[in-house]
Amino acid sequence: MDSSLQLEIESLRDLKLKELKLRYRELFGEESPSSNHRHLFRRIAWRLQARSEGDLSERARERAEQLAQDIDLRLRAPRPFWKRLGDRSAEGIDARDSRLPPPGTLVQREYQGKTIAVTVLENGFLYNGRTYSSLSAIAHEVTGTRWNGFVFFHLLAKQAGS
Repeated sequence: MDSSLQLEIESLRDLKLKELKLRYRELFGEESPSSNHRHLFRRIAWRLQARSEGDLSERARERAEQLAQDIDLRLRAPRPFWKRLGDRSAEGIDARDSRLPPPGTLVQREYQGKTIAVTVLENGFLYNGRTYSSLSAIAHEVTGTRWNGFVFFHLLAKQAGS
């Protein structure tokens, strides 16, 4: 890599996010899908280096396109597939999160001088006479902010200590 290219890439580090997005648009001909400074820096640096030292050959591009057409992008099989195979977890029978206490357990947490008491149900949680689908939903109801329910109710700490 020549020194002028190296200086240009190093100068990218000092750019603000808006400036990086503008540079991205200039180099790629489209808006950036990311607002992550580090990611934009890396993509722009790669593009500058590829332009300077040569991009992929036409043969390599064609091969990449062939491979992309053959790839199965699904990472997990759809639920109906597992149901057809008789997988009990797809039907919700064994799908219960192992971090949860058994149904009927009372989970409590002190928050701002109040005791938050939640009863674990087979399919949800009971709090203040209302059923919720997750502990996170209850934590959000109580605090007004988004929480991981296991963290809010200190269930992970108890599990780690056992």
